[in-house]
Amino acid sequence: MNSPFRIIGKSFPRLDARGKVSGKAIYGTDFVMQGMLHGKLVHSPIASGEILSIDTADAMAMPGVYTVVTAADIPAQRYGSFVKDMEVFASSHVNFVGQPVAAVVARTAEEAEAAAKSVRIEYKETPGVFTTEDAALPDAPLVHPDWEQYKAVPTVRRKGNVTNDARLVLGDVDKALKESYRVFTHRFVTNVVHPGYTEPRAAVAHWDDANQLIVWSNTQLPFEAQATLAEIFKLTPSQVRVNVTVIGGGFGGKLRLGVEHYAAAAALKAGRPVKFVSTCEEEMTSALPRQPLIIELTTGVTQDGKILAKAASILVDTGATSGSGVGVASSVMLMLAGPYKIPNLRLESRSVYTNKTPTGSFRAPAGPQGNFAVESQMDIIADALGIDPLEFRLRNIVREGDLAPNGQKLESVSLEECLLKAADAIGWKDRRPEPGRGKGIACAWWTTTSGSSGVYVKVGPDGQVFLNTGCAEIGTAALTGAAQVLAEALGVELSSIQIVSGDTASTPFDFGAQGSRTAFAVGNACLDAVGKLQQRMKEIAAKQFAVKPEEVAIDNGAAKFGEKSLSLKEIAANAQTSQGGLIAHGTFIAPPTLHDKERTENMVITAINSPSFHAHAVDLSVDAETGEVKIHDYVVVQDVGRAINPKYIEGQIEGGVVQGIGQALSEEIVYENGVVRNPGLTDYKMPTAMDAPNIRSIIVESPSKVGPYGAKGVGEPPVIHPPAAIANAIASAVSARVQTLPITAEKIVQTLAEVSELPK
Repeated sequence: MNSPFRIIGKSFPRLDARGKVSGKAIYGTDFVMQGMLHGKLVHSPIASGEILSIDTADAMAMPGVYTVVTAADIPAQRYGSFVKDMEVFASSHVNFVGQPVAAVVARTAEEAEAAAKSVRIEYKETPGVFTTEDAALPDAPLVHPDWEQYKAVPTVRRKGNVTNDARLVLGDVDKALKESYRVFTHRFVTNVVHPGYTEPRAAVAHWDDANQLIVWSNTQLPFEAQATLAEIFKLTPSQVRVNVTVIGGGFGGKLRLGVEHYAAAAALKAGRPVKFVSTCEEEMTSALPRQPLIIELTTGVTQDGKILAKAASILVDTGATSGSGVGVASSVMLMLAGPYKIPNLRLESRSVYTNKTPTGSFRAPAGPQGNFAVESQMDIIADALGIDPLEFRLRNIVREGDLAPNGQKLESVSLEECLLKAADAIGWKDRRPEPGRGKGIACAWWTTTSGSSGVYVKVGPDGQVFLNTGCAEIGTAALTGAAQVLAEALGVELSSIQIVSGDTASTPFDFGAQGSRTAFAVGNACLDAVGKLQQRMKEIAAKQFAVKPEEVAIDNGAAKFGEKSLSLKEIAANAQTSQGGLIAHGTFIAPPTLHDKERTENMVITAINSPSFHAHAVDLSVDAETGEVKIHDYVVVQDVGRAINPKYIEGQIEGGVVQGIGQALSEEIVYENGVVRNPGLTDYKMPTAMDAPNIRSIIVESPSKVGPYGAKGVGEPPVIHPPAAIANAIASAVSARVQTLPITAEKIVQTLAEVSELPK
């Protein structure tokens, strides 16, 4: 009630709500153009092999078919984030089951799908590799025999199927392990999970008379899509225009190209607009799911529960292309180091090609996998030492002013508060309230992704304010949060603001809706724009008042000198008639996070920017006979820096927890020799609303010096902790520790059986 803010900290309805609830919003799957055709992909049925021939005659003879597109129809241009190892259509080799080899364009989607089955492709199958351990062997078959010819960023170091080999090193680990009271080594395994957005990937492409490629898609990164499409089709970026439609969820799965490039290639050959929409099976077999990891983790501790050393060997299965695996191989080391004081550290991580689905960025890349390993082992060690797991964490966590394992100085550290509040809320003192029931806790830190943002803020003569941003709204309400920052700073009501977003031709550049950065970065750009607008307001008002600009004050959105006052609306109207309107270009790029570069080697992600801190606690029961897990209560304590819109932060927390519960207990894309055995949502077992437990959110505000009004990134952290917190609660409930995700009922029963067979 004593808040100094008018707009910040209040749960206003999101600005894009009306279109979404009324059904008028145009999602990617809804978008149509006059004369539009439909495309369907032809996928490889084998995991590794040569393409000997492609026969399209039968498909071309099918009803409604306009053309069939293959690699021969487009420039032979490879692309990729860290390593340029991707092709639009496979040209000579295929590297995974589901890899697109051709596309059929027809009058309707049904006709295209029918004709796609008539494209005849002859392959010569070659040996593949399906586990990272096999793929990393020196004599393993190469997923990309020609990888030496591929371009890559300088930090990437490739050898065989290894796409990068990175380290985070501090102190003398071997010496510290020898001096440790106890040394613990464990192996943790995570599996492939899909982001689970409700709207599949969709795009419509059209080439206009000036040979400009225009794409409408549900991408999270319109400017990266623009740059990548330009690279593929050998155009300048300005020859590509990407318009973002309304998006039905992304979670990182729509960061990279989804179907935009197929639509562009098809439209180029067909001479008509072409639409592609992924099917459910394509989503499960050839989208960009989360990387599975194998983590061997060794930790040495003192008798009184202080961590002396930590070592880890990490294998990241990046699938058939390097994708985001190189970045995950870096960020997982920061997660394994965790928000703990560790004097000796040696973490080694490799991302490795396999003949499986290419992986990508998924909400908090590497977060759940790394946290599952480190926080599971924290409980194992605590129990072995006879120390309460909460107390063990409190003895080792970082606090204000400490150096993180990578050497960065930590500020605005609230981890102890988060842990204590989570423990208190879940009733931690009664950790095992009854047989078969237990409580678990886990904590973590997370980054706020950097990258630049620009906004145009324009004030109309009627006082309406337009926030023009290149960032897409992917369903998080983050742009409503940025608008709240703008409204607060400019002195207007939130209802006065309209958002224009996601058009590469008319909006300023933005690094994109990724990495918990949207409200943080776009909000800061808004603050920059407001500073410039207010300077112009002073200059315009000064002429009216016949004084100097520095004598004019901005108060509650108006320019004032003594008793004289001009409202924002009056100044905007004046500016429109005298100098082309009242408009400002705001920009922001996060300052670099200083750290000790001597501790990192080949890491593409070396620091945690504006770190946030959080703790989750869960109370659950386990049926020892069936292995069924029932979650009674789930508590999230998250430091958000400043809660710009508390309701939508709670929404992000609840959604993230449910997504994390799916990764913890049920979700897994199952492979057999590279073939996905559960390509439908029936067998994938994503949680539904019926599976969501009671989730309580406790918001902590420890303001960041960088964020707008102190805000930190919010969207990704909630998905990080559930696997670890749930694993710890299950172990507390039934003394069975499952170290492979997902922790299915079958694994729990099997582990209980193995425990019962151990000598007493």
